[in-house]
Amino acid sequence: MSEPAQSPSLDHSPELGRPAAPLDADALDTLFRTARTHYAWTDQPVSDSTLRELYDLLRLGPTSANSSPGRFLFLRTRAAKERLVPALSRGNVKKVIASPVTAIVAYDPRFYDHLPRLFPSADARAWFSGNEALAEETAFRNSTLQGAYLIVAARALGLDCGPMSGFDRAKVDEIFLADGGWKSNFLINIGHGDRIDQVSRAPRLDFDEACVLL
Repeated sequence: MSEPAQSPSLDHSPELGRPAAPLDADALDTLFRTARTHYAWTDQPVSDSTLRELYDLLRLGPTSANSSPGRFLFLRTRAAKERLVPALSRGNVKKVIASPVTAIVAYDPRFYDHLPRLFPSADARAWFSGNEALAEETAFRNSTLQGAYLIVAARALGLDCGPMSGFDRAKVDEIFLADGGWKSNFLINIGHGDRIDQVSRAPRLDFDEACVLL
């Protein structure tokens, strides 16, 4: 009698992924415990290949129906950043100019046009194409998630981040995004942080202040 067929092993099927395992302490420190928001930067550059590697990581994070509405503009040159300056609050100008890269985390309000390819198991495009409010809410929420994935991915690659509000979204959209119809969400400075003037971490809420077990 022939042997029964074996079920595919998670360890040998890239499509199914690998079983989750806890990261070690050093990795958790890098991603969270010793990581900081940075405002000053060294002159070490961030290469285009690193930015591509960064995107290849962040795009793997989950979004609703694999909608992937996040769009990312990486401002690497002084000229590109000077275009951004009129939209910035005064306190953010020096941070942007000094950083090797400033990312505009944006979203595509018509993200659902890609859903036949990204989520082929259902007619997901129809969920959003006739409902502008739902599409906007979904795009904004999930692009925010993707911006957070960018921060974690950057730290995993040995980079530091300085996420920012403090800018005029309408001006950013007009300057950078009008032609493509995308909309801005928030900004992230990316590079290698200068730790000379790094301040201590501000307090965080305790578990019992922020969480409820039901």
